[in-house]
Amino acid sequence: MIDGTDDIVLVHPSGNEVRTAVEAFQHTARMHPDKVALRTPGGHQEVTWREYARRVEAIASGLAELGVRRGDTVGLMLTNRPEFNLVDTAITHLGAIPFSVYNTSAPEQLQFLFTDAGNKVVVTEQVFLSPIAASRVTFEHIVTVDGPADGALELAEIESNPTANFDFEASWRAVTPDDLVTLVYTSGTTGPPKGVEVTQRNAIAAARAIAGFDLGFEDRAISYLPSAHIADRISTHGANQIFGVQITAVGDLRELMSALSDVRPTMFVGVPRVWMKIKAGIEAKLAAETNPITSKLAAWSFAVGARAARATLNGTPRGRALQLQYRVADTLVFSKVRTALGFDQLRLAFTGAAAIPVEILEYFTGLGIPLLEIWGMSETIGLGAMTTADNLKIGTVGKPVTGVEIRLAADGEVLVRGPIVMRGYRNQPEKTAETIDSDGWMATGDIGKCDDNGNLTIVDRKKELIVNSSGKNLAPNNIENAVKASSSLIAQVVAIGNNQRYVTALVTLDPDVTDLRAEALGVPGAQLADLAAHPKIVEEATLAVRAGNAKLSRVEQVKRFSIIPSAWVPGGDELTPTMKLRRTPIASKYADTIKALYAERRYDGVINVG
Repeated sequence: MIDGTDDIVLVHPSGNEVRTAVEAFQHTARMHPDKVALRTPGGHQEVTWREYARRVEAIASGLAELGVRRGDTVGLMLTNRPEFNLVDTAITHLGAIPFSVYNTSAPEQLQFLFTDAGNKVVVTEQVFLSPIAASRVTFEHIVTVDGPADGALELAEIESNPTANFDFEASWRAVTPDDLVTLVYTSGTTGPPKGVEVTQRNAIAAARAIAGFDLGFEDRAISYLPSAHIADRISTHGANQIFGVQITAVGDLRELMSALSDVRPTMFVGVPRVWMKIKAGIEAKLAAETNPITSKLAAWSFAVGARAARATLNGTPRGRALQLQYRVADTLVFSKVRTALGFDQLRLAFTGAAAIPVEILEYFTGLGIPLLEIWGMSETIGLGAMTTADNLKIGTVGKPVTGVEIRLAADGEVLVRGPIVMRGYRNQPEKTAETIDSDGWMATGDIGKCDDNGNLTIVDRKKELIVNSSGKNLAPNNIENAVKASSSLIAQVVAIGNNQRYVTALVTLDPDVTDLRAEALGVPGAQLADLAAHPKIVEEATLAVRAGNAKLSRVEQVKRFSIIPSAWVPGGDELTPTMKLRRTPIASKYADTIKALYAERRYDGVINVG
């Protein structure tokens, strides 16, 4: 183990040893100055490495003129766009601390975040000026990146107004491994968000953990996850700065699928819901196929792919016949599907941030896109354990990444130690002391188990386990994923059962899939609220719950459920911006529905699975 106080050294692709992300960026920018570093779909905006480095220096100097100093915080409320990378990188070159807030944040949430961070400067877009103003936080400067606005400076003004005699090189060389590279505010599923202090040392440790993937200037990735989430910061922003991976910024999630065809990424990180949506899209296209020969060929190919995937994931030989069939299926169907998706040049596909159903892993492995599962959290800079191409151990999150130790506490809680572990929670020394002990072991809040080969399986969050009336501990994630994997119609499932004799669930529908069902049912344009009560939709949801139950033990099976007649959106009452369930607010908001699920007499909207 490398002690957290020691410097972590990364051998940069240039051959130089680096200890901070800013040092790595300076070497990266000089390697291929004319290559495109940052872009938007279609190449409407492109920034070369030479321009990237020049603008970072100009912005850093301009921010210094505004009074931004080493250790100061600067807030960012931006969509995914090249200006985020430019401004964030410039701030760190001052030894200052950039941090992002979710764009769905309400004024009250912004007030908490900006007050806790203590930033006197915020960089944003015109569309977010209203919620920022409503937060009632006073800033010394507000900077807009997309044009002029009353009471704000433009980024162009910052760049053209440098500090006199500003020594940029001395500034970035003064950045140390102990300096913060960012604050990452947790999604706040169980209380107010906590500001995770991520150091330059943490960033270099994360880079060392993924150095074996041999990322470089020929790699392409898409930045579409919120920049306030550790996944986007490491998988795109960090990979860009340190390894030279080209980033295409997609500011609107609805443009992701078209961006895939434009970028043809070599690396792609998707949360489980994104992979499930891609799967649903493929299935919808196949279901709409009118040529019976093509349809039968696709069905045969995916059946072959499923058998091949199960063999691969179980570590058993495919056999000569199955391997030959798979080659035919891949040539005739799978390769064409990958090309249509924009995944024909994909060499690294990751999933993380939440548990993913085994069926999704099998599906994409069969398609020729094996998903590597990453387990981590903001407090471990998004990394802790990972499956690999030679260890696709299904149902686990693989083994600890380089430099990380993992062990289990007496109650099964996963403990982590290593240079990826955060410095602490901002302004919360007591909470930091509760989370990280004197020996450097961090309590993750996850319950896990390890197999004989050192592969870690995450059972569920410690605070989210269901304890039924018989005292049996049940993992809600296991129940929820079993149902979600059974039908693309199902968007979210919330398993309920604390102190109850049996498990019930709240179910939401996927709006896109529901729209397709509406057309098939002859009611195009019908509202989701009406479709939630349609007999055919209810029947399909019931079949999905029954199919999920077939994969569960008797005590885990859902006995009753209700379909919520509205969609849940990221950042809303029910979901965090990263689509984690807000279980306590859900329990409060849907208290009457949950009460009806356990009532003796029958209520409308309560569906018995039977």
